[in-house]
Amino acid sequence: MVSLNLVFVVIFVMKYMIVNGWIYGMANGLSMNYYLMTCPTADIIIRNAVQTALQSDPTFAAGLVRMHFHDCFVQGCDGSVLINSTKSNMVEKDSPANLSLRGYEIIDAAKEELERQCPGVVSCADIVAMAARDAVFLASGPFYEIPKGRRDGTRSKIEDTINLPSPTLNSSQLITLFGNRGFTAQDMVALSGAHTLGVARCSSFKSRLDAADPTIETSFAKTLSKTCATGDDAEQPFDSTRNTFDTDYFSALQRRAGVLFSDQTLFESAATRGLVNKYAFNRALFNMDFQRAMIKMGQLDVKEGSEGEIRSNCRIIN
Repeated sequence: MVSLNLVFVVIFVMKYMIVNGWIYGMANGLSMNYYLMTCPTADIIIRNAVQTALQSDPTFAAGLVRMHFHDCFVQGCDGSVLINSTKSNMVEKDSPANLSLRGYEIIDAAKEELERQCPGVVSCADIVAMAARDAVFLASGPFYEIPKGRRDGTRSKIEDTINLPSPTLNSSQLITLFGNRGFTAQDMVALSGAHTLGVARCSSFKSRLDAADPTIETSFAKTLSKTCATGDDAEQPFDSTRNTFDTDYFSALQRRAGVLFSDQTLFESAATRGLVNKYAFNRALFNMDFQRAMIKMGQLDVKEGSEGEIRSNCRIIN
């Protein structure tokens, strides 16, 4: 027979989880089951759109993860990075920091199908967050579930992108910048691990070559110089497995083969080197910390109720 004390403990824990948003993933007005009754096929539709795109071009995985980060870090996770400029308003996507973002057509494809099946229900902000989640999984990364219910923002200003982290920041500056948004140093390093996917353009790292950065391994410096010989838009993979979600990015930092200064500084700084070493040797730990940090990031300054809208076209404010 179950003791009465155990029953009270279970009830207490259940109440604690409900109050703190763990039951059904509720947090900040979001819920794991937000579309259960209104659009039960939302997850499938978005995953199909992402899977179709990645089968054609696996490099889109990095693009979708980066899009989610650039959306959330500016005005919160509200789909504002998707909005097109008008004659009277230059928007986030036209900022130099966002010109290399990719995957807008994948979001459009998912939105069009969602509007056919569940018109006016699923926000563009949720599509971006869910597409990033699916991209990570389809690139051999961990699967994590996210709470949903974000609404789309109605503000997108090019000047707001000043809040995005620069590739020239050092570890202390990154810790401060992320800390201002509620992230720990561990969160920051885990999120930086998203660079296990994708590439950087020469314009983002060529200053390291001009200054003969001592933190670059000699042969890798030659590789970067060769890449930049073809111009500022030349691309250098962050690690040797650019389309696979793994820990090779952290191993590269240990070899002083980080592409961006903001990458390599994580290993050079005593404050973050231990995390780099742990993640390089423990993929399970990295996966766990990454998915936890992504869920946390996905709840940055979400719009609720009258704070936002559900766009019918992700590129245009209703």
